[in-house]
Amino acid sequence: MPSAPIQSAGSPPAPSRTSLRALDCLNFFLADVQTGIGPFFAIYLAAHRWNEQHVGLALTVGGIAGIVTQLPAGELADRVHSKRSLIAAGVATLGVGAWLIVSFPTFWPEILAQALVGGVSSIFIPTTCAISLGLVGPALFDRRQGRNQTFNSAGNVTTAMVAGLLGHFVSNSSVFYFVMALTVPTLLSLRFIRPEEIDFERARGAKPDGGPEHTASLRQLLQDPRLRTFLTCAVMFHFANAAMLPLLGELLAKGRGRDSMLFMSACVVTTQFVISLLASWAGHRAGTWGRKPLMLLAFGVLPLRGVLYTLTHDPSLLVAIQVLDGVGAGIFGVVSVLVIADLTRGTGRFNVTLGAITMAVGIGASLSQVIAGTLVHHLGYSAGFLFLATVAAVAFALFARAMPETLERPST
Repeated sequence: MPSAPIQSAGSPPAPSRTSLRALDCLNFFLADVQTGIGPFFAIYLAAHRWNEQHVGLALTVGGIAGIVTQLPAGELADRVHSKRSLIAAGVATLGVGAWLIVSFPTFWPEILAQALVGGVSSIFIPTTCAISLGLVGPALFDRRQGRNQTFNSAGNVTTAMVAGLLGHFVSNSSVFYFVMALTVPTLLSLRFIRPEEIDFERARGAKPDGGPEHTASLRQLLQDPRLRTFLTCAVMFHFANAAMLPLLGELLAKGRGRDSMLFMSACVVTTQFVISLLASWAGHRAGTWGRKPLMLLAFGVLPLRGVLYTLTHDPSLLVAIQVLDGVGAGIFGVVSVLVIADLTRGTGRFNVTLGAITMAVGIGASLSQVIAGTLVHHLGYSAGFLFLATVAAVAFALFARAMPETLERPST
């Protein structure tokens, strides 16, 4: 991480190495806690003889909770000064959710657990982005966001590997005890981020010159055609992307029993390993190449991935195609946040806008699973993957044609 810029009189304190290293650890362990619950929940319920309808309902409740809390979570990240407390409350709630899952594998406790996990998970993206922006400022935010994604993906890789092994060799429930244990280092990491170094105005994208606060409403922000175009493309990207991994997991798990945990783990590890290698590079290049070339690469690999899934049934090749998922998700995860920061700079509404776009993306992702799953049920896996690839190709064309570059280059 580059050193912080030299301070001028009245500027916020430069971030210490302690805070920056603690932020690295926070991103790593937050990913551990979330990954340990998400991809393995359905497999755990199936092992407890839940039918497909009840599993789908539990997952839907978690998805809806995650969607409806995105906007309030972004609003909180903009307005609350103690951003560390927000994350701490969310981590503690995830631990409670994991405890409910393993302690009461019956209908209503599992529904409550999914509602808790889905709801509080919305806190983490806007609040960690706010802490990062508040620590390093807009000039270094592109590199910091790349670094955040690198550590987040490294955490995902670690947990997916450990959870897959625990699920296979110990028990499915051991994964959730592992999650509960991980809340401790997550909270310790948060403790070492110094709150006085997180500038409140900078963290929400407000004007740094001490001028009057500009509190643009979301409606005013959405009058910007660039933001509307980006919102549309982002929803289409996630609509095309969200159902691909679950469909692939179903395809790989057919008739494989307990090995299904290992196959899902292999898919997650492949994707997240690529993201961990690519994210820091994407953050650096976003500040030199600009945002649009990188986003076109992210959009471009998605239709290719969908088509490739239809050309082979070899499990090793299908898992290998997940490399493209890592490329697309790694770039999009880093650069999309930078685009939103560019478009909301000076408004003081960075985090709530991030929350609103994440909410819209979540709706698109949920619809993706329903529609693609219906297509697969009636027409087979190839039809489902080709449908998603077509949506991705349209999103690529729209972004290429209608979305301008958002990076403001210094005048010479």
